[in-house]
Amino acid sequence: MSAVAREQTLWRHHVDPGFADGVRRFCREQVIPVADRLDAEDLYPVELVRQTAELGYNALTIPRRYGGAEAPMSHAVCMMEELSYGSAALGVSLITIFQTQKIIEAFGQDSLRDSVLPRYAQGLRTSYALTETAHGSDIRQLDTKGQRTADGWSLTGEKSFITSGSAADLFVVLAETEVGVSAFAVPREVPGVSTYATADAETFGLRNGPHLNLLLEDVRIPHDHLIGVEGQGLKQAMVTLANSRTLAGAISLGVARAAFDGAAAFAAEREVFGKRLMEHQGIQWYLAEALAKLDAARVLVYQAARDLDEGREIARSSSEAKLIATEIATEIAAMAVQVCGARGTMQSASFGRYLRDAKTYEIAGGSSEVLKNTIAKAIAAAFPADGA
Repeated sequence: MSAVAREQTLWRHHVDPGFADGVRRFCREQVIPVADRLDAEDLYPVELVRQTAELGYNALTIPRRYGGAEAPMSHAVCMMEELSYGSAALGVSLITIFQTQKIIEAFGQDSLRDSVLPRYAQGLRTSYALTETAHGSDIRQLDTKGQRTADGWSLTGEKSFITSGSAADLFVVLAETEVGVSAFAVPREVPGVSTYATADAETFGLRNGPHLNLLLEDVRIPHDHLIGVEGQGLKQAMVTLANSRTLAGAISLGVARAAFDGAAAFAAEREVFGKRLMEHQGIQWYLAEALAKLDAARVLVYQAARDLDEGREIARSSSEAKLIATEIATEIAAMAVQVCGARGTMQSASFGRYLRDAKTYEIAGGSSEVLKNTIAKAIAAAFPADGA
């Protein structure tokens, strides 16, 4: 996709093209050269995350009083798309950082905000620890328990398959207390915190390090490490997930764009039957349809970002953004493999990574089925039963 098309999109959504150019340059110079290796070796991109923190990306939307840039979500969406053009693994590493900072910023006590939020600009790496083996995506009831103590809280239990768990300095953990599911900030260095890898720790896509299990054995944390109101953790997590689903849509846009650009570049150079592959109408139609769908998905993602900035209801728009962006990314990545033929299937090319990352995001961070349920609730609310 041409740079002109991208700049028109940025202008429509009030993103500074200079900001986008800076992210794009960093991606080209630092991210793309190591992306295939990070994927092949399933590594958390520690050095890249350190560099993005230095550039201000990790604290992009945090208020200035905490060392952030206080930028709108449209800039975060742009940043995620541009970085994920190079590596979705880097995008996923940053999304877990955004998830934890958002719930702490929105619901944490002042003392917790003051002590934790400034550390994001300094390179704090974090992880969102919701999932449990017995419950999966159903976090309404949990086996991890939180108990009040004289000087704070004690947490005991185990979280499973935690993204970014291999490198996180701090975890946001959901645990069940006397009044319901509650959220807690848990530093890695606290006694009783440990992680380990199971046989199922590795995924075939979005590979930013093994998904570790987090073990909590009578972990003692201060009172203010309870995030928000006890028993409101589920509601707080849903607000945060709606936010991060918009960013997940942006990551999928980056993957789709990388696959599209790779296929278009190959078609422009490859000669078959006496003319460039690009000159065959069948290939032109593949690319034209892909570009139209990519542009449509981008509108949805930026609309969700705008809804977040303007305080509108975001459950529907963020779910629509992730649903469409992830499905289109998988479709475009598969198309790119098809257009590139044997080249598309080679391990030395990046097309397999694009396809694996795209498909994985149809499941990770809220599966397509869960998103459809959320959208359906919005429909039902708009068309209540007679007399309701």
